[in-house]
Amino acid sequence: MSNWLLRLFFGFFCMCSCYSQVTISGVVTNELDNPLSLANVIVNELETDKIITYAIADQNGSYKVSFNILEEAQYTITFSSIGFKPFKQTITKNDDLSSVLNVQLIEDNEILEEVIVYAERPIEVSKDTITFKTKNFTDGTETVAEDLLRKIPGISVSDDGTIKVGNQEVEKVMIENDDFFEKGYKTLTKNLPAAPIEKVEVLKRYSNNKLLKGIEESDKIALNLTLSDEAKRQWFGNINLGYDIATQERYDARVNLLNFGKKNKYYFFTNLNNVGYDATGDISNLIRSSSYGEPGSIGDNQQNNQLIQLSDRVPYFKESRFKFNNAELLSLNAIFNPSERFKIKTIGFANWDELAYFRNSTDTFVANGTNFTNSENYSLKSDFITLFAKLDINYDLSKTASIQVLSKYSNTQAHKRSDLLFNNTPTLQNLDDTNNRFDQKIAYSKKFKNNKALLITGRYIKEEAPQGFTVNQNNFFSLFDQTEPQDDIEQQSSINYEYLGAEAHWLDRKENGHLFEIKTGNTLRTDHLKNTFSITTSNDIITPVGFQNELNYTVNDTYLWAKYFYKFSKKWSITATINNHLITNSHDNKTTDSNPNKETIFFINPSLATSLEINDKNKITLSSALTRRNSDVTEIYTDYALTGYRNFSRGTGAFNQLNAFSSSLSYELGNWSDRFFATAFVTYAKSFDFLTSNRTITQDFTLSENIILKDQEIISANVSLDNYLKFIKSNLKAKASYSSLNFQNVVNDSPARKITSNNYSYGLELRSGFSGIFNYHIGTTWRTNSITSTGFKNDFTNNESFLDLSFILNKKLNIQVQTERYFFGNLASDNTYYFADLTATYDIIKNKVSLSLSANNLFNTEVFKEFTINDIGSSTTEYRLLPRYALLKLSYRF
Repeated sequence: MSNWLLRLFFGFFCMCSCYSQVTISGVVTNELDNPLSLANVIVNELETDKIITYAIADQNGSYKVSFNILEEAQYTITFSSIGFKPFKQTITKNDDLSSVLNVQLIEDNEILEEVIVYAERPIEVSKDTITFKTKNFTDGTETVAEDLLRKIPGISVSDDGTIKVGNQEVEKVMIENDDFFEKGYKTLTKNLPAAPIEKVEVLKRYSNNKLLKGIEESDKIALNLTLSDEAKRQWFGNINLGYDIATQERYDARVNLLNFGKKNKYYFFTNLNNVGYDATGDISNLIRSSSYGEPGSIGDNQQNNQLIQLSDRVPYFKESRFKFNNAELLSLNAIFNPSERFKIKTIGFANWDELAYFRNSTDTFVANGTNFTNSENYSLKSDFITLFAKLDINYDLSKTASIQVLSKYSNTQAHKRSDLLFNNTPTLQNLDDTNNRFDQKIAYSKKFKNNKALLITGRYIKEEAPQGFTVNQNNFFSLFDQTEPQDDIEQQSSINYEYLGAEAHWLDRKENGHLFEIKTGNTLRTDHLKNTFSITTSNDIITPVGFQNELNYTVNDTYLWAKYFYKFSKKWSITATINNHLITNSHDNKTTDSNPNKETIFFINPSLATSLEINDKNKITLSSALTRRNSDVTEIYTDYALTGYRNFSRGTGAFNQLNAFSSSLSYELGNWSDRFFATAFVTYAKSFDFLTSNRTITQDFTLSENIILKDQEIISANVSLDNYLKFIKSNLKAKASYSSLNFQNVVNDSPARKITSNNYSYGLELRSGFSGIFNYHIGTTWRTNSITSTGFKNDFTNNESFLDLSFILNKKLNIQVQTERYFFGNLASDNTYYFADLTATYDIIKNKVSLSLSANNLFNTEVFKEFTINDIGSSTTEYRLLPRYALLKLSYRF
């Protein structure tokens, strides 16, 4: 394979030798010789009109563009600005290849009443909005929205669908300025067809509440997808059908149906596949969409926990390679506008999935003078059904007042069955898992003048999560008298809660740009935790004392929060926040029949942050905070509860407040849309009190209890840079990170063990931006982990590399090749793995019908082995992978 890579790169650099470098710079002014900042400078290939490069004039009107010019090709350079006539000039290889070109634009007087004529430009900048016209950045290989977004400069999409602009995740992704899925935007971008998307708008300083625009101090970023005119006000969509022609075992089918009229909008889609494709992203982001910390977000941080999670260790690996699924997804979504003031949004979502997961592992335990090795041959099969419905009603009482009523309901049912061979002993686990959640929110917003606003919000949440767990093998026989290894064990458990909260939030933007905010509110949360553990012997059913829990835990929080944002200048600001809490905790333990415990505490969480823009290219941000947090119900229950087929755990049995300090420093060089952009981030956190574990570990079982120790420290740093290399028309991305965690725990009656965990990673990526038939994306990342404790040290270094190739052979045929290499340094054998996927697409009818062949896992790698470490030993785990398959796909767009 290395010879193949060598030939590829030799051929690539031979191709580069056919180019000549040209650099053009100058100043763009108007007829009065005043500089035109934000003027667009765009270089196109004359024959194809393909964008080669572009620049945006700075505040002095200066620009600079560099690009490679082909022997016979001709190019045009276009200068444009809003309200001015564009200026064009042709460039050939015979021209001066390093020249100064100053341009004076003439004002365009052809302005009709209330209509402004804008020049056709691929990138437009207007205040807080950057608009990209997608036709100038795509090549026709894009299937869904996330494929298209990967081609937009400054936007990145991770393997799991997370979208970032620069280094910041987006708040939401809208269509035609309407938001369907909030933080659950992956459901949209993984399904919405790419072809109808005409523009991508990056919205900076985005406000979720339109009445707060220009008042709140927001650093959020959102995306808005604008559709082509032919896609508006009529039904359109696509059908993609794929079937495995090699084994007849795999399929992938997708249907999208959309209509975006002026008053009503509809988006229906479905997906059926068993190729490991995740069509929803993280469903919890849809069910529990959170904007915690922003005005009106009361209750967004509320969630439930569960006692038992069947083990499904996930490798640091592409999920679609080891995910055996059989998914069926249906989503019906609509937005109705009965009037200009009234808007109704509805979402209906149903997902069925059958998941299978296979691994074999060897776990080595080394701690406190005890050594042993456990082996597991593990298979897990899960049947899921998730139902979700949302009703969002917005009514504008006036231009300055609005009310929102939001209702959500979700129901998830899962049946999981695990066949396990633990140290050659067969074990069968069954888990029935249910989650019901009802969420109701009402919010009133009122804007006073143009710089003040009041928000009043109420929230009610009820969530129930019962579990039923059975195991046909008793690994605790040495812990409980009169029991045998073959006895059945069972636990019925539930963690349910109700949450009620109300708050008022006042914002006052001063004329000098300062912002004062104050909010006050009260929240009440009541948790009910119960577990009933039993062992069924040949003669009796035993319910051991000390392994049953039933308690009610109530937290009443009355708070007063204030923040002041002070601007010393346009470049320098400081933000001070003070958060006062009066909390009453109540703990009623039904198991012990004791009187309820109750406490009332008052504490203050202060924070301070400052931001300094040294100039347009350099920005520094520093922040520090003292925090005190209250314990949740899973941290305080008294007796042991079953948390796995060989694990018990329990809480502290008492109220706890944990104190911590954190500080962070960030530095930005350039802007995310520049050709060079670098960021550095360092954070330090110290927990004066932290929850850790006191564990009794044997070869058969583990008992774990929460304890509180002092002084946990975390330090982390990361650096990233993006640089466009003009001489090879490629973007270079370099990244490095470091983190160190110092903590303590107790194992097998040891003194408190001091543990240090260090993680390092560094990598490079290079992505081309050629206008020809060929493009590439290559990268490598090294990861080193080490753990040190008294008498114990373990470390390893792994490497992941990839090479993606794109060939657009003509207007009808394109080929995409993806290759990956994984290396595991601590594995003596089977430590290197190669993967390759290929997709070839042929357009039968342009923008209408296409045929493609998608072949995955071409080397037919059947297993994947990795090595991991922790503070008590190491694990070698082997995962079963989806075998090689080839999907023949037919796509029809209507």
